[in-house]
Amino acid sequence: MSTLTHEEEARYHRQLIIPEVGFAGQEKLKRARVMVVGAGGLGSPVLMYLAAAGVGTLGIVDPDEVRMSNLQRQILYNTEDITRPKAQAASERIYLINPLVTVCVYQVRLGEENAAELLRGYDIAVDCTDNFASRYLLSDATRAAGIPMVYGAVSQFMGQVSVFNFNGGPSYRDLYPEKTVGAADASHSEQGVIGALPGIIGSYQACEVIKIIIGAGEILSGRLIQIDALNLRSEIISF
Repeated sequence: MSTLTHEEEARYHRQLIIPEVGFAGQEKLKRARVMVVGAGGLGSPVLMYLAAAGVGTLGIVDPDEVRMSNLQRQILYNTEDITRPKAQAASERIYLINPLVTVCVYQVRLGEENAAELLRGYDIAVDCTDNFASRYLLSDATRAAGIPMVYGAVSQFMGQVSVFNFNGGPSYRDLYPEKTVGAADASHSEQGVIGALPGIIGSYQACEVIKIIIGAGEILSGRLIQIDALNLRSEIISF
């Protein structure tokens, strides 16, 4: 017998009628706990779509405040949110999207000293950070915790998505050995990004999270999708 309420059945009707989701899949989404690390350009669409889909508990890890320059791509926020903590402002916006979702706010920076504790009790972590150091740290922490990490990255018109540590699959370090990326990390924040691109990549990430939760489709484990939005090209690389 379904545990969904009449309100939930009405809210998620368009998902419930998808064969791969149905009532069983929606109940899995309701029970799921997903940690999103970074509530910026990628975190915005990830959080919005996971909340709208009915993921029961969302954790937000972000120590920063909203800045004017964020508004070009970080669609969770508006001008009135400038100087407010991102995690708190994001939590309030998510509640407006779906008040049935529980949001846990962590206004801290992910670090070696707190990663294991932050991830405790979560089923999936979504990497919405913007630097290699954080990605290595999250990949290592999720592998230790035995949960998958859904990765996304953007720069200018180019974006990437993959899933690491899924059922014993490859990690971020398998794709990017640490010694090969030090120089690129230094200039990443100066490269810029077209505002719509995080929406595209974040939507791919949200879709991978939903697929993992409901157990449907082919997961991007051991594969990386690269999207060139400038020339409307994409390719999948196996590793």
